[in-house]
Amino acid sequence: MTRGKEPVRLRLRRPCPICGKPSLQKYHPFCSARCANVDLNRWFGGRYAVPAEEEPDPGNDTPEPKEEET
Repeated sequence: MTRGKEPVRLRLRRPCPICGKPSLQKYHPFCSARCANVDLNRWFGGRYAVPAEEEPDPGNDTPEPKEEET
């Protein structure tokens, strides 16, 4: 028995994270190439960023001089 040309769905259908329409397997998790490109542009534009903590400067290990009491 053949299923026709309907592809086997491997992922759950979820709404597109850009516009909210149902996602399509071809563009998963997006609904279209346009929404996929909007998301890519947001990454390239720096709208999405992974937060990071700055590490202390390793070249600045000398302790600050203490003030003398008089």
